[in-house]
Amino acid sequence: MVTRLNPYLNFTTEAREALEFYHAALGGKLEIMSFADGGMAGDDPTTADLVMHGAVVGDLGLTIYASDAPPGGDTPVAGTHVNVSISSDDTDLRPIWDKLTEGAEVVVPFEVAPWGDRFGLFNDKFGIAWLINQNGSL
Repeated sequence: MVTRLNPYLNFTTEAREALEFYHAALGGKLEIMSFADGGMAGDDPTTADLVMHGAVVGDLGLTIYASDAPPGGDTPVAGTHVNVSISSDDTDLRPIWDKLTEGAEVVVPFEVAPWGDRFGLFNDKFGIAWLINQNGSL
């Protein structure tokens, strides 16, 4: 059973450049999904190539996630560029979601996302932004 807690960095339009930089430093595997790839670009061609979700999975087991602001979403402000991400391929994360969202502002409900996984986003009662992503086969 593997469940991971990772930093998730938020950018306005610089996520791709940042991920390539971190990849050069950490090695490993670089994964980038644009808003167009994820079916989330809508009719706005200016956002099609922006990063919906990206990851650097380093050779030492270090993982860092990043994305650009979603279409219509808030522009990150200095000091708010980091979220906490919990992800799992083989663990039901609903109990964790239920506990962490007590008193929270749910931004995206914990539901099946366009990429097939169960995903949710919330700001906890302390103002910390969280992303929860659970393999869609669970």
